[in-house]
Amino acid sequence: MNDIKNKVRVRKFQKADAEEVQELIVRNFLEVNSKDYGIKAMQELAVNYGIDKILQIVSYAHMYVFELDDRIVGVGSISSFWGSETESILLTIFVLPELHGNGIGRIIMQTLGQDELYLRADRIEIPSSITATEFYRKFGYDYKDGIKELDSEQHYRLEKYKKIG
Repeated sequence: MNDIKNKVRVRKFQKADAEEVQELIVRNFLEVNSKDYGIKAMQELAVNYGIDKILQIVSYAHMYVFELDDRIVGVGSISSFWGSETESILLTIFVLPELHGNGIGRIIMQTLGQDELYLRADRIEIPSSITATEFYRKFGYDYKDGIKELDSEQHYRLEKYKKIG
């Protein structure tokens, strides 16, 4: 399985990727996140997560796609946190369900960690699903203000402070 991560290609999102990215995200909602949130809640979220939603995110975030054999197997985005120069937020981090645990998520996190919006930030936040929280904690993210509590969108708010320079 280690061969997989050596074959993953990273590139910036292109508009032609929108449908494949949307399908990858919806599969995660229905096949993975539904275990924590229930299938009904994830079906409702999937309906609202169309191609327009993907293109909306791309309008304000740097989105990357991760390919294996010309197929998108992962996606990740980073944006300024509400226009801040010193805070950024990681968004839409997903890997094809059948490839979870193969290092692709790690590649996504490393790629986002090299983006200019990450490099300039003192603080990075992640609205994490219940499912992904422990994954992000392996990268040094912890509960925002030490509060382990789901927000109104049913995310754990995680954050990491960096030393600049």
